[in-house]
This record gives sequence, C-alpha cells and structure tokens, in this order.
Amino acid sequence: MAFAASAGGVQGLGEILGGLGPDLPVPVLVVQHLDPRHRTLLAEVLARRTELSVKLAQDQERVEPGTVYLAPPDRHLLAGPEGVVTLSNSEVVNFVRPSADLLFESVAGAYGSRALACVITGTGVDGAMGVEAVKSRGGTVIAEDPRTAQFAGMPQAAVETGAVDFVLRIEEIAAAVRGLVEDKRQ
Repeated sequence: MAFAASAGGVQGLGEILGGLGPDLPVPVLVVQHLDPRHRTLLAEVLARRTELSVKLAQDQERVEPGTVYLAPPDRHLLAGPEGVVTLSNSEVVNFVRPSADLLFESVAGAYGSRALACVITGTGVDGAMGVEAVKSRGGTVIAEDPRTAQFAGMPQAAVETGAVDFVLRIEEIAAAVRGLVEDKRQ
C-alpha cells in the first residue's frame, strides 16, 4: 500500500491512517513532500493520529505489516523484492525528491496486481505516471476527489490519466483501503 501527498497532506494522511485500524495486514509506504532543509517531525505527528506504528524508512529495511514507512526528506523511497525498501538520492522527478512516481513504479514492480496506490491532496503532477504503472500491472488506484481536496493538482493529474479506479472524499479512503486490502489477500 502506497500513499502520495504534498500540500495539505499531513492532515489528510492523519485522517486516513487514523481510520485504518491497528491490525492492517500490509505495510504502508508514504511519500509526503517535505522541505529538505529541516528535520521532519512527520512521523511523530502522524503517530499521534493512528494506532499503526509510524517511522521514517531506513535504507535496506524489511517492511512489516501494520507499520507506516515515511520517505525521509530529500530521499526517494523505493519498494523492492521480498519486502525490502531502499532510499535513493537519485535525480529529482517532477521537481521533487521524494517522488510519488518512483514509489508507485517500484510498488507496481514489487507487488504487481496486489499493489494499491493512493494520491491525495497536493500541487503539481507527481504520482500521475506512477498510477499508470500500478494500473498497467493490474494494481488498484485511488485518488482523493479533486473537488474536495485541499489542493487539487496531484489528485486531478492522477484522475486525468484514466488509471484511477476510485475517486473518493478523504473521509471515505480508509474504509475503501481496508476493503481492498482484504480483497487482495484472498
């Protein structure tokens, strides 16, 4: 399960993660665009809003179900084979690092039809190419409804690809994710 957010994302991520419950049977990978010049408190902020464990991802870390792994500022987060994530300083993509596109493309490659990607509030187009990769591998894509998103750019760009399966208000996403995760496990 992978999420991408930018402007307005902390509030949206908090709401979604808070609704996922403590026993989520999959890991959650998150790209939230952050200012790389400052130490981030995002893990601490989100941990107060969810029963899931929340942490900054570490290079070559094996991911565990029920844990949220955040891309550190200025590092791409990539899902790899057998549940191991890597961090990269490679070039910025769509003017950002970490990049939702790279995360989603790596999730599509690692999980194929079991991949689940979600784009919520943010400016720009990061995530649009990545949702196409997820969809092309048989995965499922959710986008926050651009009409109700705090910032419509990222979810609108995702919707415009035609690769989005569900367009939902932020308060509907957690329940949809729980249902989809259960469906994909069977």
